[in-house]
Amino acid sequence: MMKGKNASSESYFILLGFSHWPHLEVVLFVLILMFYLTTLIGNLFIIVLSYLDAHLHTPMYFFLSNLSFLDLCYTTSSIPQLLVNLWGPEKTISYAGCMTQLYFALALGTTECVLLVVMSYDRYAAVCRPLHYTVLMNPRFCHLLAVVSWVSGFTNSALHSSFISWVPLCGHHQVDHFFCEVPALLRLSCVDTRANELTLLITSSIFVFIPLILILSSYVAIARTVLRLQSSTRLQRLFGTCGAHLMVVSLFFIPILCIYLQPPSGSSQEQGKFIALFYTVVTPSLNPLIYTLRNKDVRGAVRRLVGQKRPVHS
Repeated sequence: MMKGKNASSESYFILLGFSHWPHLEVVLFVLILMFYLTTLIGNLFIIVLSYLDAHLHTPMYFFLSNLSFLDLCYTTSSIPQLLVNLWGPEKTISYAGCMTQLYFALALGTTECVLLVVMSYDRYAAVCRPLHYTVLMNPRFCHLLAVVSWVSGFTNSALHSSFISWVPLCGHHQVDHFFCEVPALLRLSCVDTRANELTLLITSSIFVFIPLILILSSYVAIARTVLRLQSSTRLQRLFGTCGAHLMVVSLFFIPILCIYLQPPSGSSQEQGKFIALFYTVVTPSLNPLIYTLRNKDVRGAVRRLVGQKRPVHS
């Protein structure tokens, strides 16, 4: 009878998370809460500043605002539940809640892969095609690229989520992870999941390898263009153009490569938890700092905004 049972009959899952290290749970709670608050404040700051300051109404900051909103949604899809589980003895999540968390986490993660490609193309157009930049990156095309990023992410997630919902989990409801994700749920199945693992591998390759190749190709072209300039500041311009975005790309793609481009059974579960903790908690909190520190546009926007709010004395 257990063989025919699905997780929906159990109506809940137990997220084991870091329960194997109970002495770490309080420390992790404090650290994760700090990173989560930093993520909320930093990304809201970018969104609000980009909206209020007319000088930031450019394609670069339009896409950066999309990235900030995405990071807010991505962390909120899993971190509050993790904090609740770390703080108290209850570590359960409903079946519907788990499927919802799976859908949004996968959708937003895929969207970020595509959005980072779009942002690299924007920088390529700005550096390599400066005379045609305003024509290439017109508002209508920018909005289209943003829509394509979001739609592709949610479509890919719908595919995986539907496959997972049909996998019989045979009454098992202890998820050895801190949130609901595809590899962790596949490990609960008592049937052959090689077809699901192959689908995961193929789609992950499409949404990880191809974006990564396109991003690197864009920055190789940018580097060649900048290095041809007869200017003493060319390397500074190269770093200013590529540095922040490439750092964000590295922080996002390297952990993803470690987890999703190998079968669920082939990786250490405990190691996978900490890698996932890095890209769900740490990376979204660092993105605003990377993009705003030493950024003249942002500093100028803050000064203008503060100057407008400052009262005029007679």
